[in-house]
Amino acid sequence: MRSVRARAALGATLVVAVALVGAGLAVLLVLRANLIGQADLQAEVVAREVAGELATGTPYGEVELDDEEDHPVQVTDEEDRVVLVSKDLRAVTGTATSGVTPVPAPSVSASPPPGDDGDDGDDTARPGRGQVSNDDPDFSDGTATVDRTTADYRFAAVEATTPDGVTLTVHAGAPLAAEQEAVGTVRGAMLTGLPVLLVVVAGVTWLVTRRALRPVEGIRREMAAITASEDLTRRVPEPDSRDEIAALARTTNETLTALEASVERQRRFVADASHELRSPIASLRTQLEVAEAHPELLDLPGAVADTVRLQVLAADLLLLARLDAGEKPGGGTVELGALVREEVSQRAGDRIAVAVEAPEGEAFEVNGSRGQLARVVGNLLDNAQRHAGTSVAVSVAADGRGVRVEVRDDGDGVPEEERERIFERFVRLDDARSRDDGGAGLGLAIARDVAARHGGTLTVHRADGGGAAFLLRLPRGS
Repeated sequence: MRSVRARAALGATLVVAVALVGAGLAVLLVLRANLIGQADLQAEVVAREVAGELATGTPYGEVELDDEEDHPVQVTDEEDRVVLVSKDLRAVTGTATSGVTPVPAPSVSASPPPGDDGDDGDDTARPGRGQVSNDDPDFSDGTATVDRTTADYRFAAVEATTPDGVTLTVHAGAPLAAEQEAVGTVRGAMLTGLPVLLVVVAGVTWLVTRRALRPVEGIRREMAAITASEDLTRRVPEPDSRDEIAALARTTNETLTALEASVERQRRFVADASHELRSPIASLRTQLEVAEAHPELLDLPGAVADTVRLQVLAADLLLLARLDAGEKPGGGTVELGALVREEVSQRAGDRIAVAVEAPEGEAFEVNGSRGQLARVVGNLLDNAQRHAGTSVAVSVAADGRGVRVEVRDDGDGVPEEERERIFERFVRLDDARSRDDGGAGLGLAIARDVAARHGGTLTVHRADGGGAAFLLRLPRGS
């Protein structure tokens, strides 16, 4: 019962069983109602025929009671005394009385009984002299023994008044054997066919589910093999169908592709980080070994520079690791104009001064981490000062529902085909530049990652006066 096939087969079988039982009960009820209706009609016809003869004054002994075995008749008077029964009727139930032996009728007065002319309100329900009641007959279930054979019958009760003013009730029966036989036959057929049909439904559901889930088993086996081999270049088989399983296979392959790219990116990251760390560590070690052997040759400024470079690189790698782990920016509010002015004020002694275009009276607030956004602005200014010839400018302005920060320089700019690649990690376009001057190639990658996690974008285009212009767009704070 833990497999999908078993649960699907059981569920389908239960649903079909409930539906068939409900439909079978409805069919049996309708069939029984129709057959009882036919029996009611037959009993009413016989009862009215007998009542009609009695209403015309036919003596009891001369009343024709045809087909007594199928339609037994019992006639009673107002006192429920039996005055007439079918010839072979031996016992009866379900009528006004169980008596089957006629008793002598009492003498009848020549005057009409009260109510025959409709004057007495208590007897207005009785038919008039020589009439048969037009009301719907009363029906009841009972049994009758005719010539030693007992069977179930449906009885109809019809009133009639003789010319002498005696009101009689005629009970005529119609056999229910046909109804019982038909209902029994249908019920037996249903009880016999239901288990067979349920077995067929369960078997077909099992086979269909097994065939439908066969690709899932292939996907499972391939995923198990990929996990065991750690080979992310493999892909699960995609069925030719256009159903949910095919969509699952495609999504699984897309996930594997993304996972492979992520793992490859991490491998490159580790390799590039190791390569970047090797140079300052080797340089620092060399300087320390030389200083150990010849203290007078110690290059203290160079050792400090290598140590600072290691510290900056370690900080960048740590930030990238936190960003890759899904660290979300804080929920504080940052005023970008003030942040830019603060970052520029810390660069007063740089080689190239930075011009700021940020209105004092206008607020440019965004939501996020002040430290991470300061890192973005700082990395963009570092990049601009590194490539600028004589000038660097930064502007802050409203941009629709957001805020834009643009950093421009008058350097050589970025070739159009390289404008996306420069945001990759450890990418530096100027290979001739020394590592000390050019950095590790992580500044722009960090800046774009932080911008994306703040709901913004970071792009580069050609500045109006030449050089590169980096454009940071962030949504305005709420």
